[in-house]
Amino acid sequence: MKFIHQIEAYCPGNPQEEADKKFILDCLRHQPDIFTRNNPMVHMTASAWVVNEARTKVLMVYHNIYHSWSWMGGHADGEEDLLAVALREVQEESGIRSVHPVTEEIYSLEVLTVDGHVKRGKYVSSHLHLNVTYLLEASEADSLHMKPDENSGVAWFGLKEAVEASSEPWFKERIYPKLNARLNLSSL
Repeated sequence: MKFIHQIEAYCPGNPQEEADKKFILDCLRHQPDIFTRNNPMVHMTASAWVVNEARTKVLMVYHNIYHSWSWMGGHADGEEDLLAVALREVQEESGIRSVHPVTEEIYSLEVLTVDGHVKRGKYVSSHLHLNVTYLLEASEADSLHMKPDENSGVAWFGLKEAVEASSEPWFKERIYPKLNARLNLSSL
């Protein structure tokens, strides 16, 4: 499977990513239906860290379920091309059309806990998202539109302000700073 090779080739940037890479590979090899939500415990997701052309801002949405400004992304829902999933989710959630990968390589890996919640009137039990993040670029000139069933805001933030805008402790402390640090260190 091409996707397993991409994960295997990914070079973790910190201990969290090392542990999460091993966990994701184990799940890919041993868990059924991992690319669909039919597996109620663990499934693949894709996220995007969307930056402007100058790489000084990040595009975020105000997530209705988590009541926080956040990156964009979503479930694979049977699609094994997670870059395509990330691109689709950004377009759906922000209305932006001029978005493209800075690189097709994986930008970051995370195993994310999802607390039980109600979505579209149905209770969803707590589970894990095996998340692959991609670095995407979009134009600030493109028009933005909310997706009211998922978010109630779409906006560009400075890199530091994007972290501060989040109210989710794990993302604010560990995920978004890691993505910004990688952006500042890369020559992409």
